[in-house]
Amino acid sequence: MFSKESFRTIKASYFRIALDLIESYRNDAIMNGLTLDVHKEEKAVELFAENIINAGSHFLEVPMETPFIPSWSRVSSAFPDILDEITAAVDADMAEFQAK
Repeated sequence: MFSKESFRTIKASYFRIALDLIESYRNDAIMNGLTLDVHKEEKAVELFAENIINAGSHFLEVPMETPFIPSWSRVSSAFPDILDEITAAVDADMAEFQAK
């Protein structure tokens, strides 16, 4: 059974693990001659952690509400070329970062 405390525990666990991973990624970046904007990463973690609490509060208020998370088949029917566009974007990123 979910409670307010359950969502606080999820948030705390996520927050600690995410901050530890940022530190690990920072060290990897340094070892590979790259940079990582730790401040921006930590701000993103804080935002996501806050949204865990917001989503948990909403769930506790309306536990039987159907979440609106469309399936890929629904996304594809609305945007028929989406998978090709995503593939092209990934290919472009790969080409850019492999060239460096």
